Amino acid sequence: MAQTKDNERDATQDSHGRKTVVYQVFTRLFGNTNTTNKPWGTIDENGVGKMADFSKKALQEIRDLGVTHIWYTGIPHHALIGDYTSFGISNDDPDIVKGRAGSPYAVKDYYSVNPDLAKNPNKRMAEFKALVKRSHAAGLKVIIDLVPNHVARKYEGKNNPKGVSDFGANDTKNVVYDKNNNFYYNPLEVFKVPEWRHGYLPLGGEKYDMGVDKFVEAPAKWTGNGSSLSQPDFNDWYETVKINYGVRPDGARDFDSLPEHFDQKDYSEHVVFWSDKEVPDSWIKFRDIALYWLQLGVDGFRYDMAEMVPVEFWSFLNSTIKMENPDAFLLAEVYQPSLYRDYIFKGKMDYLYDKVEFYDGLIPIMQGHGWTDHIPLVQGGLFDIEHHMLHFLENHDEVRIPSSEFLGNAEQAKPGMVVSATISTSPTMIYFGQEVGEPAAENPGFGSPGRTSIFDYIGVPHLQRWVNNKKFDGGKLSPQEKDLRGFYKSLLNFTINSSALMGAYRDIHFYNRDHTEYYNYRVLSFVRWSENEKLIIIANFDAHDGFGFELKLPEEIIEEWGLQNGSYKLQDQLIPATEKTLKVHNGIGEVRIDLQPLESLILSLKGIN
Repeated sequence: MAQTKDNERDATQDSHGRKTVVYQVFTRLFGNTNTTNKPWGTIDENGVGKMADFSKKALQEIRDLGVTHIWYTGIPHHALIGDYTSFGISNDDPDIVKGRAGSPYAVKDYYSVNPDLAKNPNKRMAEFKALVKRSHAAGLKVIIDLVPNHVARKYEGKNNPKGVSDFGANDTKNVVYDKNNNFYYNPLEVFKVPEWRHGYLPLGGEKYDMGVDKFVEAPAKWTGNGSSLSQPDFNDWYETVKINYGVRPDGARDFDSLPEHFDQKDYSEHVVFWSDKEVPDSWIKFRDIALYWLQLGVDGFRYDMAEMVPVEFWSFLNSTIKMENPDAFLLAEVYQPSLYRDYIFKGKMDYLYDKVEFYDGLIPIMQGHGWTDHIPLVQGGLFDIEHHMLHFLENHDEVRIPSSEFLGNAEQAKPGMVVSATISTSPTMIYFGQEVGEPAAENPGFGSPGRTSIFDYIGVPHLQRWVNNKKFDGGKLSPQEKDLRGFYKSLLNFTINSSALMGAYRDIHFYNRDHTEYYNYRVLSFVRWSENEKLIIIANFDAHDGFGFELKLPEEIIEEWGLQNGSYKLQDQLIPATEKTLKVHNGIGEVRIDLQPLESLILSLKGIN
């Protein structure tokens, strides 16, 4: 298992500044202190959080956790079950809304904010602007969702700026496809709701009569996940409709392709390329939407299911955004590794989810039946784009760590979290409540236990104990929950202040697998360094056994770090009272390591520049 160049990355030190940490928060759940948690509960029964709940105190506590960017999930106005007709908002039919609170990825009006989030729905945009202002004052950059692949089936742009037409308003609806149509159609066919299965009924079976508000769609539009059926399947994204970007039903494309080698051009050259090209109408609409939110002070976007939209559109959109704000934070869902480099270099994405390789590879290791040998191999395969691959252990799509469907307890994720946050220069993301061990054990309605519901009004019990009646002081947390949050706070704050974590990486795991007695496949080790900081990082993924061994640093690391024969002090950055001694002899370094179950060490070399 000799080390190879594929397991190395010698980054230009500090080439990316400092690490970024994103805090994803489901906006309508964060400040909700209601603990009823009735399945399919109404907003009055189960409560809802507001933008105003992100007080100066709350935001400062989030910043002090070690966070640099806050992703407010569910800001644009999406379809939901609630009567806001007095505010000029139409009712939505439960047949085309998932859950009662609705999916944040079925946007109903891109030039407005979810009225549930406002204390006064008439002033919801002003309340959002105030939220952005408070977030910036706390030192946090603001990210919101943009979902170019699909919109709510009942999209109504009632707040469009002057001169902006609604999606579909100018479509030719008697054809399946037209380049400048915003949607795909099934002429002469009417949309039908899916056949409900698995005991599911809208609103949990509650009787409802929409009367004149009953949703009718004629002709039927194609569904968001690409289904062309006029009656989509229950498992389709039936509450949404697919946006047309100039891709014909047979896959042919009615727009220009990027020239060869344009992946090597910067965003300004992409802007020039598109400046004299005729692009489909949907491209223009989403460009204008993105620029609108940037003008409101938003610092970036998280793009839902970006791989379902042509990479040329992303070149067009993201280059335009970067001309407006070169520091805009652009994060996308792309789950096909073969597409990663196209979406980063051609599509001008800053970051992609590192789910399919890094996160999915960590799962069996954290569960106790995988080998850590897999991790440096993944890193080696991504060495050219590692900075662009955002790491996470939770988000709204994934099962919560303490859920019985995943690890069963929050402690078991600690080594995975340390490795995830320190192995690369990429951003780290955590999901609200992760830091206090939220298990998502409730039965919300449309959603399922194990995932905090994005479809229903619900409370988040562990987070509510930290919120503590909006004191945001953790006053009701258990000792174990306080300790867990302390772990996250120590780790994340270290990462955003470390120059070594933006510098070079070298795997020493395989070297120790070959040369170190008692070192095994449940342990992982690697080194990180910059000119002024040298780190040795070791993690034990075993929940039951500890390990003791003489960890070795190979000759090339000793030479790279400029170490001579002798002894050097090492100090742990997670528990600063922990110190070790690195002994260098004949060009090889050794340090005695005794790891408890699930223990990790971030050892910083002292006394050398």
